[in-house]
Amino acid sequence: MLKSINYWSFPGGLEAKKSLGEFFVEAKAAGFPAVELCCAESGPLTLKTTLKECSDIRAKAEKIGVKIASLASGIYWSYSLGGDKVTDRNRAEQAAKKMLQIAQWLGTDALLFIPGAVDVFFNPAAEVIPYDILFARAKEGTQRLLRTAEQCKVALCVENVWNKFLLSPIEMRDFIDGFDSEFVAAYLDVGNVLAFGYPQHWIRILGKRIKRVHFKDYKVSAGGANGFCDLLEGDVNWPEVIKALKAVGYDGFCTAEMVPTYRTSPLVRIQNTSNAMDAILAM
Repeated sequence: MLKSINYWSFPGGLEAKKSLGEFFVEAKAAGFPAVELCCAESGPLTLKTTLKECSDIRAKAEKIGVKIASLASGIYWSYSLGGDKVTDRNRAEQAAKKMLQIAQWLGTDALLFIPGAVDVFFNPAAEVIPYDILFARAKEGTQRLLRTAEQCKVALCVENVWNKFLLSPIEMRDFIDGFDSEFVAAYLDVGNVLAFGYPQHWIRILGKRIKRVHFKDYKVSAGGANGFCDLLEGDVNWPEVIKALKAVGYDGFCTAEMVPTYRTSPLVRIQNTSNAMDAILAM
C-alpha cells in the first residue's frame, strides 16, 4: 500500500487557492510519495482545464517526485445526478464526463465519485431527495457515464460520504455489481464509516471492488463533523483495518484526507499525519 495525501489537507486547498507546485513540494517534503488532486469551479484545476494544462501539471509532479493517485471534487455537492432539476442532473453528468477526461490526462485511473445525496449534511438549505428516487436517478446517471469511463479507462469510485445513500456495505456492493463493469468501483473512506459502522466490515464485504481508500480518524463520542480528528487519536481500529485490507488483497493508494482544523500548525499536522500513516501501514 502506498501513502498519499489530499490537496484539501493543506492550507488554501479547500479554497482552491494553493498552487499545485507548492502542494507537490510540501507533500513530498512531508514524506508523501503520492497526492490526490481536487477539481473545483475555480482554482488551479477546474472543469475548464485543458489537456496541455494537465500535461504540465503531470510533468511538474513527476519532476518533484510525486505520483498522482486520484482525482476528487466537491462539485458533486452543488449539483448531482440525483438532483430534482433536470438541468442540474445534466450539468452533473457533463461535469463528471469532463473530470473523467481530466483524470485520464493527469495519468490516474480513479475518480472519486458521488452519484447523489439524499441531503447535504453541511447545508440545511439543500434539497432533500427521497431515497428511492435518488437510487433510480443515481443508477441511471452512472450508467450513462460508463461509456466515458471505459473510454478514458478511469473508474468511477463511489465513496461513502455522509450523503445518507448506500448506507451499508451490502447495498454499496450490490449497487456497484449492478453495472457489471470494472469501471464502477468503491472509494472506501475509513473515518466516514465510524458514525454508523465498522470499516473492517465494509472492507471485507466490498473486497476487490475497492479501488481507493481514504484515511481519516473519528471519535464516535463527539458525534457529527466534530468527531473527525488526527490519525491514531480516534476510534478507528487500525490494526483490524490493515488486516482486512491485506485479507482482500488491497495494495493501492491510501490517501489521507485531513481537512485542516488548525489546532496545531497546519504543516506540523501534515507531518504528524505522514508519521501516523507510516505507523498504520506498518501494522
